[in-house]
Parts: sequence; C-alpha cells; structure tokens
Amino acid sequence: MSGAEKRGGLSDITAKIASQERLTESDGLRLYESADIHTLGELANSVRERRHGRTAYYNVNRHINYTNYCVLRCKFCAFYRPYEKSGGGNGYELPIDEITARAVEARDRGATEVHIVGGLHPSLPFSYYTDMCGSIREVCPDMHIKAFTAIEIIHFTRISKPRKSIAEVLTELRDAGLGSLPGGGAEIFDDRVHDEAFKNKVGEAEWFEVHRTAHELGIFTNATMLYGHVETRAERVRHLIKLRDHQDESAASRKAQFNCIIPLSFMPAGSDLDHLPGPSGLEDLKTLAVSRLMLDNFPHVKAFWIMQSAKLAQVSLNWGVDDIDGTVVYYDITKGDRGGDDTHQELTADDLTRLIREAGREPVERDTLYRPVVRENNA
Repeated sequence: MSGAEKRGGLSDITAKIASQERLTESDGLRLYESADIHTLGELANSVRERRHGRTAYYNVNRHINYTNYCVLRCKFCAFYRPYEKSGGGNGYELPIDEITARAVEARDRGATEVHIVGGLHPSLPFSYYTDMCGSIREVCPDMHIKAFTAIEIIHFTRISKPRKSIAEVLTELRDAGLGSLPGGGAEIFDDRVHDEAFKNKVGEAEWFEVHRTAHELGIFTNATMLYGHVETRAERVRHLIKLRDHQDESAASRKAQFNCIIPLSFMPAGSDLDHLPGPSGLEDLKTLAVSRLMLDNFPHVKAFWIMQSAKLAQVSLNWGVDDIDGTVVYYDITKGDRGGDDTHQELTADDLTRLIREAGREPVERDTLYRPVVRENNA
C-alpha cells in the first residue's frame, strides 16, 4: 500500500490540518480509532513543528505534596488517606517550615519553580496556605510558586472564615506569592464519568469557574485530562473541546489563559480501580497526539514523564509534544517504578537534555511561563 493510499482514510482531516482548520468531535474520534498510527503521529508532529520548530522545553522544578489527608474518596486515587487527628498510619501533613526548607533546597539546586498540591485537609485553616506562599516568597523571592488545583481553591473558599469567594481566595494567595495554578482536578468533564469515578469531587462547572476567575485576574493556569480509566475515547475528545472553548473565551477577553495541556495517564496501582489495566503506551501516544491536534489554541502540550515514563515522553516529542516537564525530584501522588513507598522520582537537567537531543530536538530550559532561562554556564 502506498503512502497516499494509506492516508486515504484521514485525507480530509489531513487537509483540514494543513489549512489550519479546526477539527470537530467526529474528527477527533476518527483519529483515535484509526489504525494508521503513523499518519496520526505525522499530523501531530506537523502542528508541533509549525508552532515550535525543533525546540523542546523542560524546567528545573521541585514538586511538594503538603498533605495526603483528604476528605474525598476518588476511586482513581491511591494518594489520599482518611484524616486521623492523633496521627499514625501513613497519613501526613507538612509544617510550613518544612515546605519552605524544601523550596530553599530546590532553589539551591537551581530550581526556578515549586509545584505544590495536596489533598483536601479537613482542619487546616486558609491561613496555612497563604502563610505557605508568603514564607516561600520571603526566602525565595525569585522562585515561581505554581500551586493548588481548582479543587483545592474551591476547598479554600469553604474553609475560610468568613467564607470567601473564588476571586478573594485567588487574590489573597496571589498577594502572598502565588504565581500560577496547575491544571489538576479536571479528570474527565462528563457527568457519567464523574458519578462513577469521583462522585464527591466538584465537577466541571466549578473547575472552569476557578480557571475563568484566575484568567480574569491575570493568573495563568494549565489544564489536565486524566485518561485510561472508566471514560471512553469520545468522552476524552469532548473534554478537549470544552477546554478549547474556554481557551477561546480567555484569549478573547481575559488577562491570562491556559499555558498548556497535560494529559495524565491513569496509574491504577493502589486505587479502587486497580482491576483496570490502565492505558497502553500506544494509547498514551494517541492521546498526546490527539490533544495536540484538537487543541489548536493551546500553545503547549506536555508529556508528564512521571506518568507516561521518560522513554515514552521522549518518543512523544515527535508525536505533537513540545514539553517533557522538569526534574520533579519527589512526587508522592504516584509511586515510581521501584514500587513500595519510594517517592523519589527525579531526572536531572542533564538527563532531560539528553532525552531531548536523542529525539532530534533542541532543548530549551524554560520558566513556568515558558520564558527561556539563561544561566551563566549556558553555551
């Protein structure tokens, strides 16, 4: 079969992409269902190179998960622990001085960003979170604080006394040092999936309200999609379209918008859904590629190597992805390949640049807002 014949099944979509025409829900599902994986990769790569050429981004960062106590019981989550006032078990909450010390350690190792998220702790006051940002800002004034998912922001509105609005919570956090929001907690924007996998968590309306408000305030954010559990491919595509519609609105009328999409590969081990297999490597690549093709108004697509693996993230740099995240160092939400309770999951800057160069790309260290980082020892 010739290349032209092979592409026949996707020829209309290929023409749309060449003319930079927006894809439909039907187009996205056809890309997912197509057996012509080579054309899918080529199409996603063509969009990636149109935007970024040979550049691939990484950053030097440090993840900090401040507590695994959580009032929610999401079926896909192996991270949360029920709250115990007396301690014990394997639940934890970090004091602010410990969080600050980790930020200082990260800064001293060259990090430009701390990425901070945690469970919905039932008793910590809102001041804990503003004090956390303020403490880091005081000792690391040049460190970008990317912290708190939309779900956490909603939680903060509920625990604040008197109760605060989303805008008030975000404004106080920003004034204390918050720089941007990560995109976690989106999962899949679908009522059926919500009710089956994370029924007690706020849904898409609240998630979008937080990001809409952040964008109105000039706070940039990211977006995620957790795939490979109980959702269908069609539900993934509709999730992406909802993100695309929101980005259109932010780009047209708000001070900030989404920086990137981070498709997150579901890792079933230890969760209430551990009977599911999780997505295959091919499904990972397809999802990253389809995300690039559907989200024509998103600047960046990130492969979070913690979840897709460093090797697959490397391959994805030729499947639509232009960012493989950062050094991470510790990540409590999922365990590394070593298993057990080891949450030390780190790639050095040298590791990341090697992976990028081996993929035929040119590494560029970025800050959180995708500005190049220039260091004294840069070539």
